[in-house]
Amino acid sequence: MASKNEDVQMSSRDESSQSFLPNPATARAERNHPLTLIGAVIAFYFVISLSVVFLNKIIMSGSDFPYALFVTWYQMVVALVLLLIWAHLGKTHRLFSIIPPYEFDTNIAKRVAPLTFVYVMMLALNNLCLKYVEVTFYQVARSLSINFTILFTYLILGKTTSMPALIACVIVFLGFAIGSYGEINFSWAGIFYGVGSSAFVALYGIYVQKTLAVVDNNQWKLLHYNTTLAIIFLFPLVLFSGELSEILTVSEAIYDSGFWMLMTLTGITGFGINIAMFLQVKYTSALTNTICGTAKACVQTILAAMIFRNPISDMNGLGILLALFGSGYYGYVRYQERQARS
Repeated sequence: MASKNEDVQMSSRDESSQSFLPNPATARAERNHPLTLIGAVIAFYFVISLSVVFLNKIIMSGSDFPYALFVTWYQMVVALVLLLIWAHLGKTHRLFSIIPPYEFDTNIAKRVAPLTFVYVMMLALNNLCLKYVEVTFYQVARSLSINFTILFTYLILGKTTSMPALIACVIVFLGFAIGSYGEINFSWAGIFYGVGSSAFVALYGIYVQKTLAVVDNNQWKLLHYNTTLAIIFLFPLVLFSGELSEILTVSEAIYDSGFWMLMTLTGITGFGINIAMFLQVKYTSALTNTICGTAKACVQTILAAMIFRNPISDMNGLGILLALFGSGYYGYVRYQERQARS
């Protein structure tokens, strides 16, 4: 709805979470929230964010359904249904009032369309990356989003980056190179889609900032347009890629109710990451967001090694550690810079 900056829709998913960072006044107020509430919010984020990755991996490689574009399109449909239900409930129940009533103005949609194109590419390439790489290597394959963020920020916005942030990027790139070289189940396709996803994650973060004003700086309204347009944009890709005809003629999974339950559950968790990010930004601090993103990536790698029994070479392990360290350091540097400006 999104990744990140960490895994969105408001985020790939939470990778674009920078658009939800609280202002300093909000950050100071967050300190008054009970620790039990903060712990529950962080735990919810961990469960939802990890579920998005692992469920998508199971579908992409473990269910004999390698149709990444259709999977992405179906998840968008589930997300839109949930948005409509949630927005409707928000009219009468205060608990659901964070999401405004659904709206779709064609004039606004035209202005949001460039962002949605980037968004669709980000999600589609993300799922394609998961299809070809092990989950232990997934974080490394997509770690270059930080490097692309700095590059695009300079090329598009004309903004330079501090030396500590550049050092973090060098560490991330070294982690990517070493991790790729040491990956036992190496896949050029996985690397290609991972790097592509990283580039579009970076572009998405920049375009979100430029597009929010079109929807009165309301991230939920932006989600309405993004999700609706993504469904419209993705369907022709599903059709012309041959996935739809192959699904209807070859795949046996579409006759399995358990498969559709798994697909729907993945769509629900994909939508849930938006709620998780909203709650985490509301009830914790920007630093906590950064730490949680890095910690989640570490837990994700460890769980992947345990669950999927992915082999990790020494070189691959070193690359993973460097990529995670560089990402965490970059988030810390950005946090310090925001604090200095406030």
